[in-house]
Amino acid sequence: RYAMDIAGNKALVFGGTSGIGLAAANRLQDGGATVVVFGRSDSNIATALTTLGNGARAISADVLDRDALTEIFEAEAPFDILVNTATGGDRAMGPFLEMDLDGFQGSFRKLWGYTNTVHLGTRHLSEDGCIVLVSGAPARKARPGNTSLSTVGNAVEGFVRAVAPEIAPRRINVVSPGIIDTPMFPVRGEVRDEFLGKATAGNLIKRAGTADEVAHGILFAIENDFVTGTTVDVDGGMLLP
Repeated sequence: RYAMDIAGNKALVFGGTSGIGLAAANRLQDGGATVVVFGRSDSNIATALTTLGNGARAISADVLDRDALTEIFEAEAPFDILVNTATGGDRAMGPFLEMDLDGFQGSFRKLWGYTNTVHLGTRHLSEDGCIVLVSGAPARKARPGNTSLSTVGNAVEGFVRAVAPEIAPRRINVVSPGIIDTPMFPVRGEVRDEFLGKATAGNLIKRAGTADEVAHGILFAIENDFVTGTTVDVDGGMLLP
């Protein structure tokens, strides 16, 4: 076997009720997997159930609540695919020397959510199963004001490389998106278009990516059995000069 056959496998997708996580859940379900998505927002959970259609299951969960996660993993075990795209909460932005350090520290909720799910979930993952997390292009190319994003993203990518040898033969990878047009951006209309246009003007591909394009990268990391401890970039050439 050289590629994981998604069909017939069970996938848990944390942060799977919106944006990149929901797009990944859709691709997994289209591939024949049994998919369970998790999120904190009741409205997003309702939307996910509508989007995924018949047979979908969506459960309220907080990736920072270890006791609740332990119960979830025990109830859903065994499973073959674990995806976590959850941000863990708000992320601090702006110049580091002007930043509230509590906000900077709070940005690491994303990392803690990832370490919680990997630590508690791996023991219930099938021996040939896989895990995918999400970092971001600022991890390796930070723009002014992106210090917290860069630092957390670096931590996520370093965590994946460090833990991959420990959980083998199970695989773990990270997908690193660039500027992606998702509901995470609160502005709408022309202001949104202007923001995304300026943010991607220096990229080789001068537009924002879509959640589905990132989800395609997640599926690659899941399906390719020869990939582990790796960062898959889906960023429109953002990392290049």
